[in-house]
Amino acid sequence: MTDRPSLLAISGSLRAGAFSTAVAKALKEAAAAKADVTVQLLNDVPFYNQDEDGETQPAGAAALRAAMAAADGVIFISPEYNYGTSGALKNAIDWGSRPYAKGALLGKPALVVTSSPGSTGGIRAQAQVRESLSAAGARVVSYPHLAIPNVGEKIKDGIFADEKTRGFLVGGVEALLREIRLLKLAAG
Repeated sequence: MTDRPSLLAISGSLRAGAFSTAVAKALKEAAAAKADVTVQLLNDVPFYNQDEDGETQPAGAAALRAAMAAADGVIFISPEYNYGTSGALKNAIDWGSRPYAKGALLGKPALVVTSSPGSTGGIRAQAQVRESLSAAGARVVSYPHLAIPNVGEKIKDGIFADEKTRGFLVGGVEALLREIRLLKLAAG
């Protein structure tokens, strides 16, 4: 591991002005002193299709897998659609979970963040994302659920406008970094 861990922050929304992307960018800024954070969009990742998952994969899927594999840890940032996660984020997890028992997410430290313009902060999507990551063999960090209610008021101009929210999310990133360090120490 280099002196600076690398984190991949995946935005689970495809919308140009997505709150999930705003959260990813704000986390990149907030964690800049602790880690290198790359924001990953999913617009070029096709639906998972095992017929296309052989020696070669679609370029967007291959790039996503490579980014997941190269990162020391992955932050999954999900909106909440109809009481659940977005299809785009679930699809990213599906690509990262394959091939079975060898996917890029196997053993990968992961952090889950949800947000919503509503009062629940996307908390119902948390369970789905955590369950899918668990099935993929990722190491979901044990930390209080990082849900951002009224997200439009908490992020302005690409940074956290609310210090309490910023501190809570940076705490989650620090928990992810601790997990990464523990795994590196265990690996020798």
